Amino acid sequence: GPALCAQLLVYPVTEYWDAGMPSYAENAEGYGLTRDGMKWFWDHYLENLEDARDPRAAPLRAPGLRGLPPALVVTAEYDPLRDEAECYAARLREAGVPTELVRYAGMNHGFFFWPGVVDVAGTALDAASAWLRRAFATGDTR
Repeated sequence: GPALCAQLLVYPVTEYWDAGMPSYAENAEGYGLTRDGMKWFWDHYLENLEDARDPRAAPLRAPGLRGLPPALVVTAEYDPLRDEAECYAARLREAGVPTELVRYAGMNHGFFFWPGVVDVAGTALDAASAWLRRAFATGDTR
């Protein structure tokens, strides 16, 4: 298939739910997506627990990330997935991948898809759209 020119990662899942990320404890309940909810998703996603070690299921476990396209990683302050997404952004940067990380303060998982309801969602969507337009037009997200 065609080469990818960009990665837009909106609160991505990059690690198994039980990997010890602090945001899973801090945001376990009360913010929409829960720790138990993520366990349920993983239990239904994986055929067996050993698959949680596979980088195709948990890309944070990949031995190397060099050569991936530029990334915009969007996280929310009150999201169990926050820390794994931010760790992934750090790993991308360490691998030399141009990476922009934006954490939206006061937001929870799902906010990005509420433009017109949550003001910052419209701002986030506009910023991500502009980033993608630059990537598609020029291959450069800067």
